[in-house]
Amino acid sequence: MTTAIQSILNRLGIKANNAAFSTGSNWGGVANTQTLDSYSPVDGKLIATAKVADAADYDSVVIKAQEAFITWRSVPAPKRGEIVRQFGDALRENKEALGTLVSYEMGKSLQEGFGEVQEMIDICDFAVGLSRQLYGLTMHSERPSHRMYEQWHPLGIVGIISAFNFPVAVWSWNAALALVCGNVCIWKPSEKTPLTAIACQHIIASVFKANNVAEGVCNLVLGDREVGELMTHDGRIPLISATGSTRMGKAVAAAVGARLGKSLLELGGNNAIIISEHADLDMSLIGAVFGAVGTAGQRCTSTRRLIIHESVYDTFTAKLVKAYAQLRIGDPLDQNNHVGPLIDTNAVAAYQDSIAKCKAEGGKFVVEGGILSGDDYASGCYVKPCIAEVNNDFEIVQHETFAPILYLIKYKTLDEAIALQNAVPQGLSSAIMTLNLREAEQFLSANGSDCGIANVNIGTSGAEIGGAFGGEKETGGGRESGSDAWKAYMRRQTNTINYSNTLPLAQGIKFDL
Repeated sequence: MTTAIQSILNRLGIKANNAAFSTGSNWGGVANTQTLDSYSPVDGKLIATAKVADAADYDSVVIKAQEAFITWRSVPAPKRGEIVRQFGDALRENKEALGTLVSYEMGKSLQEGFGEVQEMIDICDFAVGLSRQLYGLTMHSERPSHRMYEQWHPLGIVGIISAFNFPVAVWSWNAALALVCGNVCIWKPSEKTPLTAIACQHIIASVFKANNVAEGVCNLVLGDREVGELMTHDGRIPLISATGSTRMGKAVAAAVGARLGKSLLELGGNNAIIISEHADLDMSLIGAVFGAVGTAGQRCTSTRRLIIHESVYDTFTAKLVKAYAQLRIGDPLDQNNHVGPLIDTNAVAAYQDSIAKCKAEGGKFVVEGGILSGDDYASGCYVKPCIAEVNNDFEIVQHETFAPILYLIKYKTLDEAIALQNAVPQGLSSAIMTLNLREAEQFLSANGSDCGIANVNIGTSGAEIGGAFGGEKETGGGRESGSDAWKAYMRRQTNTINYSNTLPLAQGIKFDL
């Protein structure tokens, strides 16, 4: 670990050993002696060690959160928004340090690390405005001298389970909205990226302390699958927001549903771009390549499939092959590189397995994959982005592999292309590259893409916080971030006020005493 990284850790409050959970600024007093080591996929070196929570630690966090909710929900929403605004400012001050740590601990490019922190800042800005716009509705009563309206109240504790690929941004999408809505939060980050979570907890705890906010409003619990299971089965947590694989999401949904809780799921993607015969191929190339290799293919919105019109298939494939030959793979902290490492050697093994399965099913690789070796790739986590010509119904194509493997599929008609796009279990992000208005409108119609996100002339990867983010089918159906996604963090209440001196009943029912 370099001196520069050590300096960043010091600035963000990361020591050699950190307490596994926090109800505020207190990081001590953890009885459990189990620890979690965080290794960087960039160079394979140990960054720091954190303590993990046991069941007793977890229970103390929940109790503290319950106590904090009683006071936090009574703070006026615009006041809560002001505190979130200050959190956004604190992120601005720490953007370079936190973004660098994201890049080093997770392995994404430095610019993507900075971009992730910018997403956090953006959602804080959004939440500040939202704190004055938690609107209900009024409606007319059928009974005279009655007024009806609805309002929204906070749920209580929001449990947030986040994934390694966006180790801080997705937490902030949930936390910023949940906080302005009057909820308190308990966050279980990925065990693969604990240090970025600890850094965020330090930053937000300092903002709370400056505003005399009681401990327990925003909490962090480190641990493995067992901690996540404690959260999902806990009836004291009315909402679990979970980001991860479809397999994980099904387990969360079953556990939360069994206790009639609410779940907000952001799960796997198998995203396609349709390259029309009417596409601007040079612009399409940028969207396709970044979508496929950005974050080393470890985004839920990464481009997995290109569905290319037969008339431009050979031309566009040649452009792709040429572009892939120019990709620079290496240390993501070096801004000259395009592609960093996979998160760990298990991800590398999954990458190799998918390539082998693709070849076994008849896939033809036009750009071969492989593991990179040498001093610059000592962590063993660097792989070559690769491209294969396939059939959409290959079993391996139907599954999401979190790695830079891009599948090419040929089509003749737009109806066929849309059918291919939709013919996978997942339904997160989709795109069409076309200059033909009719094609664009058909793709966005009810007869078009079945995904939660559908784009025209931009790729599948990347989303602005102003729109609701999420997908359908095995992607889970959840929505986070912008639009009216805030309603997931609240309970709806319908109110009727009778200001007359009689008690008429609805539907004209008579009940005389």
